[in-house]
Amino acid sequence: MPTNISIPINQHIFTVGELTAYVKDLLESNQNLINVFVRGEISTLTKASSGHIYFNLKDEKSQIKCILFKWSSENIKFELEHGLKVIVMGNISVYEPNGTYSVVVEEIQPDGLGALNLKFIQLKNKLEKEGLFSKEHKKLLPKFPKKIAVITSPTGAVIQDIKNVLSRRYPLVRVLIIPTPVQGKEATNFIVESIKTANKTPNIDLIILARGGGSLEDLWCFNEEIVARTIFDSKIPIISAIGHETDVTIADFVADRRAETPSVAAEIAVPDIKEIKYNLNNLLRKSSRLIKNVLEKNKIPLKQTLSRPVFKRPYDKINSYSIKIDDLSSSLSKSFKRYIENSKKGLEKVHIKLDTLNPKSVLKRGYSIVIKDNKTVKDSKNLNVEDDINIILYKGKIDAKIKKVKEN
Repeated sequence: MPTNISIPINQHIFTVGELTAYVKDLLESNQNLINVFVRGEISTLTKASSGHIYFNLKDEKSQIKCILFKWSSENIKFELEHGLKVIVMGNISVYEPNGTYSVVVEEIQPDGLGALNLKFIQLKNKLEKEGLFSKEHKKLLPKFPKKIAVITSPTGAVIQDIKNVLSRRYPLVRVLIIPTPVQGKEATNFIVESIKTANKTPNIDLIILARGGGSLEDLWCFNEEIVARTIFDSKIPIISAIGHETDVTIADFVADRRAETPSVAAEIAVPDIKEIKYNLNNLLRKSSRLIKNVLEKNKIPLKQTLSRPVFKRPYDKINSYSIKIDDLSSSLSKSFKRYIENSKKGLEKVHIKLDTLNPKSVLKRGYSIVIKDNKTVKDSKNLNVEDDINIILYKGKIDAKIKKVKEN
């Protein structure tokens, strides 16, 4: 059986709230627990609709609750995720309603890896999973571009290097410079707008996105997600030339072609006109040799052909055909005359027959035609006394009335 607790006289007895408040005051006023640094691994990560982030920081022995308020999270340069090892800086706080204590995080950084490096890796992995780096999405560069848009700072060596290489290699190309800030936070939106402007400009065949070298921070505007997606959405092929050969940005992965330097980008963008001329001259020489060989090969057969009589006396054959044509023409003319004569004779016979059958010829011989009710009368049985009839003679017509009908 439990024994009664022996409480000393004048002993202060805390309520739960009082004790919690006392502990809270002790922890939050302890100088060793202000701006305290804690290393651990993130687990049980939750993002509230308010924008605050709650997670546990743990090691192999224990764990502690952490709170990253929205206004502090806006300064974080990478994505917090489960299993990520970090170092947090913050203050110890006690939540009185349930008596739990936690670290209110002010700053956080990756453990063993810079924040920008981690953000770079995280965004690269994200976009790669979405297929933005896939080869099937890469657009082919034009072989002979007529107009190139260059997006870069209007000052500095980069623009001059690009213009010099383009004019040396392919002076036929036209260059449109789109002046764009390429460093700093504000550069991100300018780069996006410049890419969109190039896509809206008529007759642009290719875009070069370039800047000189610099630190990761200097080049960071080319690692922003919005820039990567704008490059991906471009209808015009893009060559990225960001920094020096060892510098790599997200823009390089998304672009249709990556160049180690701006000068190399210009080399890639256009063909070498000297090489084109050299190849054309070679082609001309080869064509000339080929034609000459064909002529030489066919010279003997051509001579043999030209030595034939038809080529030596070409008019003999023509004259022979002319005589034959005259003979055929004469024969055809005689045949046609005979045909006409025979046709005339046939037509005189037909005329006689037609004349014999002509009713006028019959009437001329003294016959007549009796008409009753607009019909020819062929039999006296069709007539009655007092019928009105018409009698057609060779010359003239008689209206008569039947007085008497006799039948044979």
